[in-house]
Amino acid sequence: MANISRWDPFSELVTLQDRMSQLLNQPFGFGIGDRTEQQLAFSNFVPPVDVYEDEHHITLQAEIPGVEEKDLNLHVENNVLTLSGERKLETEKKKENFHRLERHYGRFTRSFTLPPTADTQNVNADFENGLLKVTIAKREEAKPKQIRIGVGKPSTSAQALKPGKEKAA
Repeated sequence: MANISRWDPFSELVTLQDRMSQLLNQPFGFGIGDRTEQQLAFSNFVPPVDVYEDEHHITLQAEIPGVEEKDLNLHVENNVLTLSGERKLETEKKKENFHRLERHYGRFTRSFTLPPTADTQNVNADFENGLLKVTIAKREEAKPKQIRIGVGKPSTSAQALKPGKEKAA
């Protein structure tokens, strides 16, 4: 069974107008889809992050090459860990003639909602060779506990609940 839908001629005009605007905003000599050097240099830079956990810690590792420690900011507020900073475009006194500029520069912000098991008072960060490693300890009550199983011996709480035995007052 076919669905009948109403044709809106103006929606096609808006789409055509958007495509023409994109085409005319491209500098000459570049094909559609290419970006100028300035757009490449200052487009959104988002560092990749790995998040993993073990029984005692939650760990985040962010690759941030070319960023200095003084340009990084890391804080925890309301169980949200926020990493922000800036990778600056290095400018020298002499002008270089770039043919292609593919590395991204600019400000970035990444936020991660931490689970309730995270101990936000116990966070450590280490930055070395462009790799930021943030380690967050888990709360003691969230860590796995080994429970001993008694064979042939009921627990004390189970003895107290046996019928026929009354608690001495």
